[in-house]
Amino acid sequence: MATDIVMPQLGESIAEGTVVKWLVPKGSRIERDQPLLEVETDKVALEIPSPGTGTLSEVLVQEGQTVPVGTLLARLDSDISTDTTAMNRVGGVVVRQIEPQLEGEDHHSPAVRQLAKEHGINLSQVTGTGAGGRVTKKDVQDFISQSGMQAKVTTPGGEQSMGEEILPFTQMRRTIADRMVRSKQTSAHVTTYFEVDFSGIAEFREGRSLTYLPFVIRAVTRAIRDVPVVNSAWSEQGIIVKKDIHIGIATALDDGLLVPVVRYADRKGLLQLAKEVADLAERARSKKLNPEEVQGGTFTITNHGGFGSLFSTPIIHQPQIGILGVGAIQKRAVVINDVIVIRPMGYLSLSFDHRVIDGATADQFMAKLKGFLEQSHWEQIL
Repeated sequence: MATDIVMPQLGESIAEGTVVKWLVPKGSRIERDQPLLEVETDKVALEIPSPGTGTLSEVLVQEGQTVPVGTLLARLDSDISTDTTAMNRVGGVVVRQIEPQLEGEDHHSPAVRQLAKEHGINLSQVTGTGAGGRVTKKDVQDFISQSGMQAKVTTPGGEQSMGEEILPFTQMRRTIADRMVRSKQTSAHVTTYFEVDFSGIAEFREGRSLTYLPFVIRAVTRAIRDVPVVNSAWSEQGIIVKKDIHIGIATALDDGLLVPVVRYADRKGLLQLAKEVADLAERARSKKLNPEEVQGGTFTITNHGGFGSLFSTPIIHQPQIGILGVGAIQKRAVVINDVIVIRPMGYLSLSFDHRVIDGATADQFMAKLKGFLEQSHWEQIL
């Protein structure tokens, strides 16, 4: 029995996805639930398992190609009999009866045509590597890259420069770019900075395998309880104050950024927060996140200090109204009670939507946060 493997609906608002990599070559045997391909959407990158045991007989969408949800990706000669009248979801992939393709079908997908149009490329000049000689998105990206690398420019002085290289956008990079621009156009961004003494936390961490991040998350949830409007969203009807606290943790990947969400973060202690953050970050990097795990955040934290950055003005993750930046924590000379001492210090930045809260409210929240981080009773909230 042959079954179709189509681009799955990976979240309510997902309209398309990009085939990042086929994990099983065409013609190979595959077991049920064995990873079949990697798919990237505007919200998450993850592996899709095989819906059954059999042979991957056809691959119709090549790596790098972006297609709408429901597009036929491949065919599996399955050992499992399937009700030909049913449409089932198995292992995260929709399985349906094979339908005949229309004759004269355009071999250039909308994504391929759009990319070619953006760069002024005649698709007849691009060699297709897809099924039946189809030109894939990756083919166009390779053509752009190769053309750019070979370009040579002669300067007025007669010297030959190295030219330019075009790095084609990934789907994730395009999505990040669109969202960042949209956020700046939507919210009235303002950033306020506070300096925090992490001495109490540094002392508490001795002998414990805890980073600073779970302490920051815990303190943020406590500050939100005191200033709940920070945990809100803008709407034309009014400010929507979220009663549940779901903290998004910005996670850097090789080719972009994901924001997995720690749900009900205010109900969890330090050890549980540390465990969940580590798990989410690992699965984000290995493309094992579920779509719902990057949705529904109410406030975001970005730890930009991991590479030594001290200050940042992070962009708000819509439709939230605030994002906290955590700078590098470094030992510095500070004056306390008129005495110069060495303390582990760090800068926190809050970018907030000035449509929703004013500077006084933002600073009230940050003062609460600073106070919670500098308190010395962390053993009570493990």
